[in-house]
Amino acid sequence: MKKIRSCPLSLKNCDSEGVFNGYASVFGVLDSQGEEVASGAFDLSLKSWVQQGKMPKLLWQHDYRYPIGIWQEIQEDAHGLFVKGQLLLELSQGREAYSLLKNGIIDGLSIGFSTVRARRVEGRAGIPHIRVLEEVTLHEISLVTFAANPKAKVNQVKMIDPEIVALIDRLYQCERILKETEEKKPL
Repeated sequence: MKKIRSCPLSLKNCDSEGVFNGYASVFGVLDSQGEEVASGAFDLSLKSWVQQGKMPKLLWQHDYRYPIGIWQEIQEDAHGLFVKGQLLLELSQGREAYSLLKNGIIDGLSIGFSTVRARRVEGRAGIPHIRVLEEVTLHEISLVTFAANPKAKVNQVKMIDPEIVALIDRLYQCERILKETEEKKPL
C-alpha cells in the first residue's frame, strides 16, 4: 500500500523582481568631476532622512520627471554608500530600466547632492586640485548610463528565472493534487 503525505510548500526569502543593489558612491575614488567623497560624508544627511521617515528619490538619469522606484536601504559602510532599491515595474520607465539592468546595458549609479563642506587638496592624475567632499546633503540617487565615479555601480539585479517559476508552479500543482487525494481518502 502506498502512503501519500501532504507537505505545505512555501517560498521564503525571495526578493521581488526589479530589486537591485550596489554602491552609489565609493569613498576615496577620484571621479570625472575632479572630486572624491570622504568616508562619513553622508552621515548627517542619512540621519536627517531617517528622522523624516523618508528616503532620497530614486531617479532615472538624474531627471526629476522620472522617478522609477524606491530605495529600500541606504547606508554608509567602509567601502562607500551602499544602496538597495526596488524598481516600480508598473511604470514604463521602471520596466525599461529593469530590462537595461538585467541585460547589463546600464549599471551606473550617481548621487544628486548639495555640498555642505569640502576641501581642496593637491591634485594627481593630471588634475591640479581635487575637491574632497567631507559632508553632503543627499537629494537623490539615479541609475545612469555613465557614472562620474567609475566604481559607483549596480552589483546585483534580482531576476526571477523562468525555469524556477515553472518549477514552483509544478510544485504548487503537486501540493494541490496531494491535498485533493488526501481529502478523497476514506476514513
